[in-house]
Amino acid sequence: MKYQDYAVIFKSLSDATRLEIVDMLKNSSSLCACTILEKFEITQPTLSYHMKSLVESGIVRCEKIGIWNHYSINNEVLDECRKFIVSKGKEINDK
Repeated sequence: MKYQDYAVIFKSLSDATRLEIVDMLKNSSSLCACTILEKFEITQPTLSYHMKSLVESGIVRCEKIGIWNHYSINNEVLDECRKFIVSKGKEINDK
């Protein structure tokens, strides 16, 4: 991944609601948008805005089933971010 890719991911994660959504998704194989919406006091368009950011950054995958979108964590992207953070932290500590 390039630095720009990481920047998009970290920008998407810089919102508390999106962090809470990621936390919900990491404990489930997949969640329907309707289920996610029940956990927040936000409108459906606001949820769509947050999910669009998470999906476009690659953190979350989306699958349309019937009329609902179902979301799941993209573990490969999160693993890449974890490796990036750990390696950069190690570089700093080694200096």
